[in-house]
Amino acid sequence: MQLNLDQTIVFTLGNWAVNSTIVNTWIVMALLVGISILVTRNLRADKAPGRWRSALELIVTMIQGQIAEVTRSGARNVMYFSGTLFLFIAVSNLLTVVPGFTPPTSSLSTTVGLTLSVLIAIPMFGIASSGVGNYLRTFIEPSVIMLPFNIIGEFSRGVSLAMRLYGNVMSGAVIAAILLSIAPFFFPVVMDMLGLLTGFIQAYIFAILATVYISSAMAEPSLIKSEKEN
Repeated sequence: MQLNLDQTIVFTLGNWAVNSTIVNTWIVMALLVGISILVTRNLRADKAPGRWRSALELIVTMIQGQIAEVTRSGARNVMYFSGTLFLFIAVSNLLTVVPGFTPPTSSLSTTVGLTLSVLIAIPMFGIASSGVGNYLRTFIEPSVIMLPFNIIGEFSRGVSLAMRLYGNVMSGAVIAAILLSIAPFFFPVVMDMLGLLTGFIQAYIFAILATVYISSAMAEPSLIKSEKEN
């Protein structure tokens, strides 16, 4: 099992070396886009949905319901972002059952990239929801003395997101490699089942935490102050 995807060069495009992290990320994205196109083609209001379309609608409805429970408003807009994060991470982790496939989420490059997208999305959703002034005001709540601490807190969220996902997925891959070398005929089934469970849970945690951070940025400054006082 290859544990460090970044050092595995698959091919080169001029001076650009394409490693396994990028290739496996493309595979996951192509799979998600391909399934979405196949399931949603020829949509008609007067035609009963098939099994695959019903399954996809059920997944989307469940994601929207979870996000609506976290956010007070704008659940549909946040769903496009957090739902995409969840599906990408979940499919990446679930594909560990495919022999020879190492999830791109086991690479620190991927988790840092996902975290950067969350750190960019947080102020964008916050500004779109309450305006530039109200969003910036949250950094000086409950007093201006807290400005540096609130800024550090924003960056610490990103670091914790990236390291949590990378550490859990990477440690699972290391443990699986060790157990497979000890008992290759027994542990594969057990590790595959455990990998499916932990992969889904990690995707859920990452997406929910991103939704919580975005929801916090979208809240009114007065509401945040009231919650902190309580």
